[in-house]
Amino acid sequence: MNAADTAFILIATALVLFMTLPGLALFYGGLVRARNVLSVFMHCFAIAALMSVLWLVAGYSIAFGGDGALWGGIGKRFLNGVTLDSLKGSLPEMAFFSYQMTFAIITPALIVGAYVERISFGFVLLFSGLWMLLVYAPVVHMIWGGGFLADGGIFGAVGVHDFAGGIVVHETAGLAALLVAWELGPRKHKTTPPHSPGMVMMGAGMLWVGWFGFNGGSALAANGQAAMAITVTHISAAAASLTWAAWERIKFGRASLVGLVTGTIAGLASITPASGYVGPVSALLIGSIAGVLCQEAVMLMKNHSKIDDTLDVFAVHGVGGIFGTLMVALLGAGTWAAQLGGLAVVGLWTVVGSYVLIKLCALVTPLRVDVETEVNGLDLSAHGERAYEMNS
Repeated sequence: MNAADTAFILIATALVLFMTLPGLALFYGGLVRARNVLSVFMHCFAIAALMSVLWLVAGYSIAFGGDGALWGGIGKRFLNGVTLDSLKGSLPEMAFFSYQMTFAIITPALIVGAYVERISFGFVLLFSGLWMLLVYAPVVHMIWGGGFLADGGIFGAVGVHDFAGGIVVHETAGLAALLVAWELGPRKHKTTPPHSPGMVMMGAGMLWVGWFGFNGGSALAANGQAAMAITVTHISAAAASLTWAAWERIKFGRASLVGLVTGTIAGLASITPASGYVGPVSALLIGSIAGVLCQEAVMLMKNHSKIDDTLDVFAVHGVGGIFGTLMVALLGAGTWAAQLGGLAVVGLWTVVGSYVLIKLCALVTPLRVDVETEVNGLDLSAHGERAYEMNS
């Protein structure tokens, strides 16, 4: 065990949890109508709790419990065999377990943005739990846990390069979000503006800070690679913020706060798969392109698609993660065969798995709330509480 590496990962674990609670909750909560903000908080907090338990029960074992091609088995269910002396590289395995648990929390939480304001709470919990175990955890194993997409797998000595989750987190969450939104159908009022841009900005700021643990911690050591990952993460986020705002100004004559901070998230998602492999200049390029690319993806989805991905999960996270994964190959840090192959395999796994789970879960619990609940807002109707004492 290396004490410096362990301390660093323990801090990174706290930062990644901070991304979901309260970062993502505030970011998404500010984007919805006031009558639905508590439901967003409820979704994020409940998902965090449920994924933590399920990661202990079986998720960690499926992802990192063995060396199978598709999954790690259930030999490490409930941390069976993991002791205070167990190591994962230079880390106590318990620290590695906790760090990876925060990834298992935020990935299904990202999907929340696609279905807010109209989904039933029971479906959220059932789908998120099964999706983490049966879609996300196997993908983690395929790429990070020694599965068939890792180094030495089907793509030879150099496998899929995904440093912190462009494929594992952002592609899977983005595609699942698209499918859930498609099955749900659009909201009754699609054009309602965010109720609290200030809350959105605060959430985005927390995500930006937390992302240092997300990307930097993925080095799994307190070393130069971690330092570079944090540096390029910051540069990409800054560049994408500026290009998103500039592109808004060129197209619409003004730059918005919500647009600026959405650009931040686009830059963060895009640098994620490449953060351990590229330098600051490459990060500047990735972020600069991401600010425009993801904004155009948002406009395309809103104006030319019938899918109501409420808070643009696919356009920002899905497109950003896929773009960053391809940039790994373009910048010479990985092979085109592995990067494209990894995207294709994981994309197919996610689409098929997510679609089947949506259909199965809808047989057990309602997918969508009734019209009256949607119109009145989920806060009071579904949870018996209001965020604000006003009608809005």
